[in-house]
Amino acid sequence: MSNDSVKKTLLVATLLCVFCSIMVSSSVVILRPFQEENKTLDIRKNLLLAAGLIDNVSASRDEINRAYEKIEVRMINIDSGEYVDHIDPAKFDAKKAAKDPKMNKRINSSKDAAGIKTRSIYSKIFFVKENGLIDQIILPVYGKGLWSTMYGFLCLSSDRKTVKGFAFYDHGETPGLGGEVDNPRWKSLWPGKSVFDEKFNVIVDILKGSVNPGSKEVYRQVDGLAGATLTCNGVENLLHYWLGDDGFGPFLRNFSENGGNI
Repeated sequence: MSNDSVKKTLLVATLLCVFCSIMVSSSVVILRPFQEENKTLDIRKNLLLAAGLIDNVSASRDEINRAYEKIEVRMINIDSGEYVDHIDPAKFDAKKAAKDPKMNKRINSSKDAAGIKTRSIYSKIFFVKENGLIDQIILPVYGKGLWSTMYGFLCLSSDRKTVKGFAFYDHGETPGLGGEVDNPRWKSLWPGKSVFDEKFNVIVDILKGSVNPGSKEVYRQVDGLAGATLTCNGVENLLHYWLGDDGFGPFLRNFSENGGNI
């Protein structure tokens, strides 16, 4: 067969495609455990940043893992707000559970402020302890922004009303606009803000513009992001959903009434 024949050219091209396909598939399988490990590490890093347990986005793997030893993870039933022990937090994936008919709950559209349609029946809850006492409660929250679903962590003090930190670890909002939810300056505005009033109503408010330092409402208000009104609306809506009765409201009430012994 001539080296310039059409059949030989097609044979070589076919063999090359098969070889490349095998190499790509093998690489995906081989690298998947490393990708999953890096994904877990990145989520832990952002949780720790929100909780103030690390202050460097470039923290090493060892620094992240050491700091994470301060975190206690529990599973709860979101509807009842009670702890559950039959689910292993290490094996639980909230994104997958939210799509699983056996594990999820369809949200009534009138209550779906976060725009997520379904959510898992269960959730992880994270605690930071100091001297054996709970110092922070870390809630995983998510909801629709302008272009994407935004995933983050809201850290509350043990009074379950005051923000200690708030950060997103996954979103697809517009860089320079809605993407500024990642900006350290904006994240620094959250600590000290109140999310509930005395009757446990959600009161946190993201303004369109800047907070008036002299306002009586400054304790619950946060500056909006310029040019990102819809993203800010999404952030406020997801907080109102997850802090409300269809989200972590029952758990936080139980926690307050029982000192964490739910």
